[in-house]
Amino acid sequence: MTLEQFFKQVPKAAVAFSGGTDSAFLLWLAREYGCDVHAYYVKTVFQPSFELEDALRVTGELGIPLSVVEKDVLSVPGAAANGEDRCYHCKRALFTGLWEAVREDGYEVLLDGTNASDDAGDRPGMRALKELNVRSPLRECGITKKEVRERSREAGLFTWEKPAYACLATRIPTGTRITCESLLKVERAEQALFRLGFYDFRVRMYGEGARIQMREEQMPLLMEKRREVTEQLKEFFPAVLLDLEPRKGN
Repeated sequence: MTLEQFFKQVPKAAVAFSGGTDSAFLLWLAREYGCDVHAYYVKTVFQPSFELEDALRVTGELGIPLSVVEKDVLSVPGAAANGEDRCYHCKRALFTGLWEAVREDGYEVLLDGTNASDDAGDRPGMRALKELNVRSPLRECGITKKEVRERSREAGLFTWEKPAYACLATRIPTGTRITCESLLKVERAEQALFRLGFYDFRVRMYGEGARIQMREEQMPLLMEKRREVTEQLKEFFPAVLLDLEPRKGN
């Protein structure tokens, strides 16, 4: 099936919009193919503030309506406990709430931006989406991450080169209960690194301290700014550690 064929079959849909590359491209496609589309951003403590800012910018530039649905994800026991299946419980709760909102607005189809490069396997989050009948046009039509970025650039979407940004919950070690305080520390530490010129990195909780993961090409800059990085992150963590293995994946 082509994307054009998909949207002929689905002329009206709600899109779960994260503010990221994939879902931004999906919104653009829906508009291009004449779909009556409405974007929904689920706001939780797991998302950094800049994601909502990007979502507002994208939908504003595309002229697509955006609704913000707030969810207390830490009230979901399986999400806050942060076990191996955290993502399942989180996705299940968020998309259940999202379905309620989109149906109230008259939408019977809910889409997300999962692409064909995403390894579904037995990933807990993917399982929740399948159980809740959330459709993924990019995956269904065989569109890879590389294609998403290339076509996003051609379409003039600023998100075409935006690094993947897994939710803040991934910064907390599995099995460690997630709190608002720990999430806020991580978000502020990462904001500090952004201001120092870093990108596509992670600040992960490591005991009471923080472990920085950088792409290999950013390591020299980190060494150059080591003192500044240490000073700024010590506002939030008593110890700041560097992972010497270059960061890969989420």
